[in-house]
Amino acid sequence: MTTAVAGRRHAAPAVRGSADFAGTAQLLRLYLRRDRIVLPLWVLAFGVLPASYVASTKSVYDTQAELDNYARSITESPALVAMYGPVFSTEIGSIALWKAGPYFAIIAIATILTIIRHTRVEEETGRAELVGATSIGRYAGLTAAMLMTAAGCLVAGILCTLLLTANDLPATGSLAFGSAMAASGLAWAGVAAVAAQVSTGARIARGVAFGALGAAFALRAVGDAGNGVLSWISPLGWCIQMRPFADERWWVLIPLAAVAVATTAAAYILLSRRDTGSGLLAERPGPPVAAPTLSGPTGLAWRLQRGSLLAWSIGFLLYGMLMGGALDSVGNMLDNSQQIRDMLARVGGTDVLQNSFITFAIAMLAVAAAAYSISAVLRLHEEESSQRAEATLAGSVSKVRYAVSHIGFALLGPVVVLMVAGAAIGIVYGAMDGDLAAKLGDGLGAAAVQLPAVWVVTGIAVAIYGITPRFTPVAWGVLSVMLVIFFLGSLDGLPQWLVDLVPFVHPPKLPGAAFHLAPVLWLLGIAAILLTVGILAFRRRDLR
Repeated sequence: MTTAVAGRRHAAPAVRGSADFAGTAQLLRLYLRRDRIVLPLWVLAFGVLPASYVASTKSVYDTQAELDNYARSITESPALVAMYGPVFSTEIGSIALWKAGPYFAIIAIATILTIIRHTRVEEETGRAELVGATSIGRYAGLTAAMLMTAAGCLVAGILCTLLLTANDLPATGSLAFGSAMAASGLAWAGVAAVAAQVSTGARIARGVAFGALGAAFALRAVGDAGNGVLSWISPLGWCIQMRPFADERWWVLIPLAAVAVATTAAAYILLSRRDTGSGLLAERPGPPVAAPTLSGPTGLAWRLQRGSLLAWSIGFLLYGMLMGGALDSVGNMLDNSQQIRDMLARVGGTDVLQNSFITFAIAMLAVAAAAYSISAVLRLHEEESSQRAEATLAGSVSKVRYAVSHIGFALLGPVVVLMVAGAAIGIVYGAMDGDLAAKLGDGLGAAAVQLPAVWVVTGIAVAIYGITPRFTPVAWGVLSVMLVIFFLGSLDGLPQWLVDLVPFVHPPKLPGAAFHLAPVLWLLGIAAILLTVGILAFRRRDLR
């Protein structure tokens, strides 16, 4: 009798343990269904774009001597090394994928957003508690999110490896780059899982995870620009040290795997020690009386948007400072190839390479500013999906006024971040060149003329949200397609009519080229029409 009771007591933990994971397959299917657009987009982007770098580099640099000069110019520029990492070889694969170094951080952003969206956001909206009231186990949600994200990273790594090999690159180096990129995504997925357990809300969880990612990028950048010691503290530095196509170091996968395993295990342990909807860090109590700035929808939108605006502004400031520091040596680097001079002339519209490089860099920053704008519009979508908008609109707030309060930040936010970046480029470059006033004006002017193109993307996102709110995340896909067309079109690889569909190719090519008002007015008109359509459609339709 005692033996039977003891046996039952031993068996109970195993039963409870298996029950904690019950329903994982069902939740995985649900998450795949919800991410049927976003997940394939970022998997394809990370799988395909590195191979496009190889194809473009082959078309630009014809001889090994040009590649050698290009690598030498990179090494002589600490700003470029800090931005992208060092060059370890003059082989075509190593040179081509040098500028793909930031992909190790970009895939981390994708996995962080994916994990937090399916863990902490689910708890914040109450869906996790509703699902957990059924036969779904405690760990099922986290397990399903981790499995989906891991599968996306592995597929992206495999696709990247196959396409790099298809571009006549050695299989070993191709596998090294694909493995490092997938390992980076897995490691930061674990970090995001821990952040989701520590915080009490999705916004704080993203802040914790992105703060860790920013610190890792800073350590990697400072270390690579210096003696290299600090880069070994950063997981992003480990990915760079894989050295694809340059005597690969396969052992760096071990610390990346260790981070992924340790953080994932820590996330499960932390999850077991808290209640659904709570966090391990207590939330700071708010003031007993709301501030006057929260008296209307604009104040509420500012409260919701200010954290992301500050984070994006800091990122643009740092990137602008790095670009401004690199301009001093960019002339020698770009002068090594006639093809790249022709490419920048098509994009920049001037024979002065530094001015063309500023134009191209600001155009890429404009794409990033459009990403911020989309995220601001998606905040409006999130407020409606979580039914918080319904509570706000139950008062004396009109739907148009409520929508405009958030859309205003989607329009003004890009102004702030682009002006910050343009000022940083102009100040740093002007201080090095000795003509601060002129270079500052060049940077601010180049940033200002890109704003109408950014607002067109904002208008597209608002129109999608107003007409078909469930497809609002498709705006990310539209921006991704624009980025691919813009990049390939600058290499003269696509028909002009297709390139003309991208708004970022139409603003005046400042600094250096003549200013033309017509394209600016056309872009402003298109943006105004799209914004009007989206706002009126939102006004006429019911809330979801």
